[in-house]
Order: sequence, then structure tokens, then C-alpha cells
Amino acid sequence: MLPRKIVIDCDPGIDDALAIVLAHGSPDLEILGITTVGGNVDLAGTTDNALRLREFLGFADVPIAAGSAGALLRPRVNAAEVHGASGLGGALLPPATLPVTGGHAVDFIIETLRADPGEVTLVAIGPLTNVALAVLKEPRIVDWARGLTILGGSYTRGNFSPAAEFNIAADPEAAAIVFGAGWTVTMIGLDVSRSAVTTEAVADRMRAMGRLGADLLIPCVEFYGVITADGGPAIHDACAVAYLIDPSLITVEPAVVDVETAGRFTSGMTVTDFRLGGRTPNALVGTSLDTGRFWDLLLATYAQVARTIEDQSPDLARLPSPSS
Repeated sequence: MLPRKIVIDCDPGIDDALAIVLAHGSPDLEILGITTVGGNVDLAGTTDNALRLREFLGFADVPIAAGSAGALLRPRVNAAEVHGASGLGGALLPPATLPVTGGHAVDFIIETLRADPGEVTLVAIGPLTNVALAVLKEPRIVDWARGLTILGGSYTRGNFSPAAEFNIAADPEAAAIVFGAGWTVTMIGLDVSRSAVTTEAVADRMRAMGRLGADLLIPCVEFYGVITADGGPAIHDACAVAYLIDPSLITVEPAVVDVETAGRFTSGMTVTDFRLGGRTPNALVGTSLDTGRFWDLLLATYAQVARTIEDQSPDLARLPSPSS
């Protein structure tokens, strides 16, 4: 089978970076472009990180387009306290030498979907501002897209607030537009991604991955949180990409999802109703993750990317890691 064509809309971000590594390394996916949005850090930072990742990982022919700096109607928020001032935790990737693609991310999304209707899946792993603006500017993208998969939301509890997950809470009005646009949103939220935790066994395998492990993976996951034998930080965004590679990894259920935009304590909440009662669902909501198979897929793909990086830069690959 031909690989699934995707556009990744993101705000790198530690877990965005780890999701991009997975998408790049998977033979089942073809990245047509990466679009950036302000979120985990500001737009300049998320775009710079995407450019650095592109060159470090070696997919220079994939266009990157910068998009919206902040929410449609609200003050900008960020998660620099979680992702570090740069957005990539302790990772220090070389500066990028290639520029962004001309034009705005919203136009890139529209034109990419227009050029290949029914074939391109949008993967949104940051705030949904770019996607909402694309819907408003060209509503036909709802029909042109093969699908929309997001990392965002929750039907139980949040991480930005008790009720809201960060990507939705950063721009609730945009999320409301996206969920109400007429397509079926595959919502991989915190209920699933909290299970994708980095244990010591996982980190040990990452440490054996040459430059990829030493320069990116380990500085990211160790910055994210304390790693123990039984648990550690979750790498949320990779779950949305993993679902596209192997949908059997995540159980999804149809639901009607509304986004709270007015609640004093619940702004950004994805109010999820599995009781359809004859209503047409607007979402497929992730409810559980096969964690063992998820890590098998992720680490096998990372190992292949690591080998490719070392083949491309053998001298650099032999340099000692910062911890040695």
C-alpha cells in the first residue's frame, strides 16, 4: 500500500518533536508539509524548532510554513515552563540553514488539500488556530481532507486546568469551529496519551540510539520529568501519529464533542457525549492505548531513524554523547 499523505500542524514542543521523528521514520506515512502555530512557545520558537528538526532528521525537501502566532480571540498562552525556553527542553540542535516556505500556513493547508482531494490527512498536534482559519477561509477543506486527527482534549480531566487540555484551552474558539465544521474529528486526548509514559527501560533503549538519542530524545524526555522503572513523563503527541500508522493501537468510540468557550472554570473543556441517541457523531474519541505495542512501534521506528542519521553523518555519530 502507498503511504498515507499527511500535513502536520504543530507547535514544537518536546512531544511535537518526538511525534515528528515518528512520522518521518514511518514508511506508512508521507509528510507533505509541516505548519507551525504558536503554543508551547511563541511562533518564532515553534517555527525555528521545526526548521531545526527538519535538517537534523534529514527531510529538507518537506516544506515548512509558519502560521498563527496566537489564538483567535484570546491572549496568547504558552507552556515554556513544561517545554523550556526554547521549546525543546535540553536538546540543542544545530541552527537551520534552510528557510520557511513562502506564504502562510493556512494557505498551505488549503492548497495542499485542494491539490489532492480525499488523499491528505491533517494531523493537528498543537492549538487548532491554523485549522480553524483554514476552515473559515475555505470551508471545502472539510470535504477535501481524508481526515483530521488531533492530539487534544479529554473526556475526563485536563492539564491546563482541571477541565481543559492545553491545545484546546489555548484557543477554545478555534477548537469549537473545528469540531463544528462538519467532518469527523479523531480526538486522541489525555485519556489515551497519559498512558504513553517513558520508563527507564524505554529511556535506556533511546540512549543506545546514537546522535538521535543523545542530541534529541534523551534531552527531551529527561527535561519533561522524572523517569523511573515504573513510570515517567508521557509523550502525548506521538499517540496521534501512531494512530495513523496503526489504528488498532488505540480504541476509539463515536461521540458528540462540544467545546466550552464561556465557562468560568471550564473554558476549553471538550464536553464529550457518548450517548448518541440518534445524533450523528462529530468525533471518534480515543479511550485506551495498547501501551506495549505503542512503544514497540515507536522505538523500532526511532532506531531506524537513528541508523539513517548515523549513515548520513558518520563522523558526528562517533562523537561521545554529552553524558559520557
